Formats: sequence, structure tokens, C-alpha cells
Amino acid sequence: MSKRALYIKMFAAGAVMCVGGPALIIYVTPTEEELFKRYNPELQKRSLANREERQQDFDNFVGKIKEYSKSSKPIWAAAAEDEARTKANSAEEQRRVADEIQKRREEIKRHSLNG
Repeated sequence: MSKRALYIKMFAAGAVMCVGGPALIIYVTPTEEELFKRYNPELQKRSLANREERQQDFDNFVGKIKEYSKSSKPIWAAAAEDEARTKANSAEEQRRVADEIQKRREEIKRHSLNG
């Protein structure tokens, strides 16, 4: 067998694998609708009920990523800063609520002792 025939055969085999492999994957992978039809009715109802919430979560995520990308810092650094800021705000809110609860307890004790 000549070198030319060997190269042609190798090129043809490579083309079949490079084109045929992804084409086979696309052919055998079910679409979202086909997967949804395979669900039992209870799962279909639950999926439809949660779809809007999941879409809203995804939209919020994409919005945050866009916000982080506007920063001059890398996205992961901006996300870490935002997460730290959110934790600090959450801790402050919890402290405020705990103080408020403590004040209410003291007030209730004063009223119960006086009244």
C-alpha cells in the first residue's frame, strides 16, 4: 500500500470520527421535551411548579455575574467580596434581631414584675 493511500485512509477515518462522533451523540441525546414526557405526572406537575422559581434564580445568578464582570477585578474575587459583604450584613441583621428579642424579653419581664 502506498503512502498516499495510507494518508487518504487515515484522513477518511479521522473525518468519520470527528464528524460522526458528535453527530451520533446529537442523534441519541433526548431533547428536554422528550425527557419531560418521560416523567410521571406528579414529577411533571412539580417541575412545572418549580420552573418559574428556577428561572428566577438563574436570572439572578446571571445578573450577579454581569455585575461582577463590570468590576476591574476577576469575577471570582468580586464574587468573594460580595459574599463577604452579604455575610457581614447577615451577621449584623442577626445581631440586631437578637438585641431586639432581648429588649422585648426584658420589657416583658418588667411588665410581668410590675403588673
